Amino acid sequence: MVSIVDDDESLRRSVKHLLTSVGFRVETFDSAEAYLRSTHREDIGCLVLDLRMPGMSGLELLERLDVAGSRVPVVVLTAHGDARSRHRTLEAGAIALLEKPFHGDTLVDAVRSALADAGPGERRVRRTEETQ
Repeated sequence: MVSIVDDDESLRRSVKHLLTSVGFRVETFDSAEAYLRSTHREDIGCLVLDLRMPGMSGLELLERLDVAGSRVPVVVLTAHGDARSRHRTLEAGAIALLEKPFHGDTLVDAVRSALADAGPGERRVRRTEETQ
């Protein structure tokens, strides 16, 4: 199961359509808080998360999941991909950061990779950028 957390309804709908069209089971949430209230988060194989949302931001949710020891691989979407947020997002445990607008195949590949790399019970792989 892939969960999409984004406050933009049209983006949630289009990403859900894209991912279901290639065979993924998908559920959507309009906020980080709604995702946290979900009763079946343990069934999630990958989380697709918007970085900037009203209320709890995607980065705040990612940090909470990291502190809680979440094993769910996270692909972050953002329209604001500056170097600082990219670094903070990857440092908090996201496996990929895609800038909007993104190509559909890029998102599908990132989700497939996340699901393939993180089998049941495996921890998310932390990826950080080296600055040299």
